[in-house]
Amino acid sequence: MRIQTISYLKQHAATLDLDEPLCITQNGLPTMVVQSFEQYQQTQEAIALVKLLSMGDKDIESGRHFTGDELLQKLASRATRTDNSGL
Repeated sequence: MRIQTISYLKQHAATLDLDEPLCITQNGLPTMVVQSFEQYQQTQEAIALVKLLSMGDKDIESGRHFTGDELLQKLASRATRTDNSGL
């Protein structure tokens, strides 16, 4: 990650190369990260996937899960009920 000052950001904001995130410092301390919108979206999607994986792990730990065979049986049962309901 590149590091630049807030003054640099102010002077070059319109022409920044955001191929990688840019760490902005103020008084020698990191204060913000500037990144492209595309990178931001990718980061948000990755965070969402990690949250879903974590939820899945918690479900498995607490016993809230099905084997593949159990899932297929439940789906087949629902399909049969739907077919018999005349819809």
